[in-house]
Amino acid sequence: MRKTALVKLTGDLAELRPDVLAWLRPLAQDYFVVICAGGGTRISQRFEEENIPFTFGKLGRETSSFKGRQIARDELESNQVLIQDQLALEKIAATVIIPVLDIGSVLCHVNGDTFVQTAYLGFDKMFVLTLSSRVEKKRKDFEGLEKIEVVGFPDNL
Repeated sequence: MRKTALVKLTGDLAELRPDVLAWLRPLAQDYFVVICAGGGTRISQRFEEENIPFTFGKLGRETSSFKGRQIARDELESNQVLIQDQLALEKIAATVIIPVLDIGSVLCHVNGDTFVQTAYLGFDKMFVLTLSSRVEKKRKDFEGLEKIEVVGFPDNL
């Protein structure tokens, strides 16, 4: 049976750079790959532009604004489409999802890192692709979860 891999991809890498594509290509040959598209930086920017109040709690960005939840979903879906299109051009097989759960018809946004932990028991291997400047914090966040590997890419290419 083919092994499975979940890749949480920061929204800051959603425009798949050559180094990210080079990393993904061999993984997709050996594993059934699911990519969870992030978008936190852009979501926060949009909230600020639209004057939508939000805070960061233990589980990530929180807003009580329906418009804010719509913006977050729209940004994640935009990254999802962008990643899907780039993967298709590169002929890299992967399923791209966003970290939004439908629980009893209630849409629940999930912080991407929390989503990785939620999916932990289902995947053989998990990767968190982020910017190099965030690697140490992410490694601390996932400490003790052996299946999760944090992979950093240069902040500026």
